[in-house]
Amino acid sequence: AIIGCGRILPMHAVPATVLEQSELVAVCDIRAERAKAAAEKYGCKAYTDYKDLLKKEKLDAVHVCIPHYLHPIVSEYALSCGVNVLSEKPMAIDCESAEKCVRTAERFGLNYGVILQCRYNKSAQLVKRALLGGRLGKIISARSTLTWTRPDSYYAESDWKGTWDKEGGGVVIDQAIHSMDLVNWFIGDTPVKVDVSIANRGHEIVKVEDSAEGLITYRNGVRYGFYCMNNYGCDEPIEIRLLCEKGKAVLTYDDACISYDDGTNETVVEQGSDIVYEGGKDYWGFQHIKQISQFYNAVLGLEPLEISGREALKIQKLICAVYESGKSGRPVYLNEEKKRSRSVLSI
Repeated sequence: AIIGCGRILPMHAVPATVLEQSELVAVCDIRAERAKAAAEKYGCKAYTDYKDLLKKEKLDAVHVCIPHYLHPIVSEYALSCGVNVLSEKPMAIDCESAEKCVRTAERFGLNYGVILQCRYNKSAQLVKRALLGGRLGKIISARSTLTWTRPDSYYAESDWKGTWDKEGGGVVIDQAIHSMDLVNWFIGDTPVKVDVSIANRGHEIVKVEDSAEGLITYRNGVRYGFYCMNNYGCDEPIEIRLLCEKGKAVLTYDDACISYDDGTNETVVEQGSDIVYEGGKDYWGFQHIKQISQFYNAVLGLEPLEISGREALKIQKLICAVYESGKSGRPVYLNEEKKRSRSVLSI
């Protein structure tokens, strides 16, 4: 079943209906008309109460596609009912409730996945293979930039977007989380210092940040600088750059180019998908179906879950550290650096 029938619904409902591993039996939304419309479109039952859904249907898994602050509440409840969970990002707007969900899933021996679909982009896969295979050598430094547009009218359409208590923030937790997750995944080490500035520079009706920049330092010495803002005139492609021992990598969500120091190059371009996600956004990419299929295989016991809740905790805790530093105006030190700081998170 899918809990939540908002904008992201097609990215989950289409895979659930076309993949051979699954059968979509129900959708749920607190707005009855929205649930009914989705049920008619995808040929399943409609519910308005997720607890009623979980009680009446014999489910193997649920997709959680609701406002950010509700992700851990509904995920934990479903897990406690013995149902595997695939949650949209972020897994929560804080670390404590995210960790609680992970512990619940592990206690019941269930799969708890979190959507970070950009890891399955061909561009990201090419760079990750080059790093794991050693051809690029170790990362020396990294940077990411995101300049998108989210006008006040975008926030006016929602009763939870652009709020600290329901969305958990602005451009960082909602837009930049994917590019930051990719860089964190590429580096593959533990952040030890997060020094960030955040601000709202272009919005009148929300208080959350629309701009953020900072430097994240890792235990292995890698320094990652990022910049993101949603005051631009359009959604430009994100850009990630990696300076490595044996070359450089430049990638967006759709393409990548690796220039090796030996004079050779590797490139890849995303060719799109045969699957049509009606109503989906281009910047969401085409890879939801790959991650969802992998999650279903894990539920079926065919392979281990790749992006588990515990794996997703890495970016969750980093995002929380970004906000702690941005709100306090001070660096946040983590792990072995914690003795030097008045502000501590543990990753």
